Amino acid sequence: MNRLNNQVLFFFFWVSGIFNFFVFSQAVPSDEEKIKFLVTFSKNAKVSFGDDDYRQILYLVVPEKQRGPVFIRVFDPNVGGKHDEKRNSFNSKTQFSVYGGSGVHVVDKIRKGATVDDPYSGILIATKTFDATAYDDDWFTFGPFNPAEGELQPDFGGYVFKLVVEGLDGDDGNLYKLFLSSRKDKNTPIDGGNCFYYECCFRLSDELNSISHIYPFISQNIIKVHINVFDYDNDGTIRLISVAKNGLTAKSDKDGDWTTLDFDVEPRELNTSLDIQFIKTRKVKNNNVVVFVTNQEKSRIPFFTIPIGGVPKYKPAIVVVPGN
Repeated sequence: MNRLNNQVLFFFFWVSGIFNFFVFSQAVPSDEEKIKFLVTFSKNAKVSFGDDDYRQILYLVVPEKQRGPVFIRVFDPNVGGKHDEKRNSFNSKTQFSVYGGSGVHVVDKIRKGATVDDPYSGILIATKTFDATAYDDDWFTFGPFNPAEGELQPDFGGYVFKLVVEGLDGDDGNLYKLFLSSRKDKNTPIDGGNCFYYECCFRLSDELNSISHIYPFISQNIIKVHINVFDYDNDGTIRLISVAKNGLTAKSDKDGDWTTLDFDVEPRELNTSLDIQFIKTRKVKNNNVVVFVTNQEKSRIPFFTIPIGGVPKYKPAIVVVPGN
């Protein structure tokens, strides 16, 4: 499919209406994902450290009704100190760049099997490069931005901004998180805001039996999903929960390589989110993984930090047996 169909649009607007009545945290990763940090390594790092391309692309959605300025706040953007992964000595730089304007999110290209979106499409509106010095365990704020500086995409609920995080010189891992805020100096949620991506590199918890989640949205005409996981290191079990699946499980034991897990999509799973869970069962420390999800046509499926329609819960099918 080149575009979301009308049913998906209706569903998205219905969900957006729900967002108007509840304030959700716009933390990225979100509370629902239970992922502590996103990760981007610098370009001289080995891929076996858990980052396959040294780049992270995130799309932040600001609802059309937002009238005030918006800010993209980054926690611990530097590469050195309390949270980051040091290889020898901290010698790395990471660049954070914000894009808006026309072409910032080319849906057709991504959906039709492109490896990644063009990271530099759109208009560059802010950028900063961090090393090991300032902003350790602290917040840096991009903005203010007028919501209209993003690209208006009603299919996705509003104005879309793109944040590109790139590892430059060095071989260390930068661990960070974000917040989409209505204030410069405070994490104040924007009603109806969200964030999505087509591929994510993140740090799994070191805590045994912990569960991390991602939430791809299953639109119409999807009949299969392929969950692609890089460098899981046999760290545990991958489990799938949906309105129709009560915990299908699989394992991925590859170090520095990809594993693909395939699942069929049932009709009642359309227009809902899936809950892909990463359950830690081994004492693997500092494990970073990359995940993306495709459909039967190899088109990327977006996953949202705030799951569309809420966190899915299994609902057993009711079979009506005719009476005698």
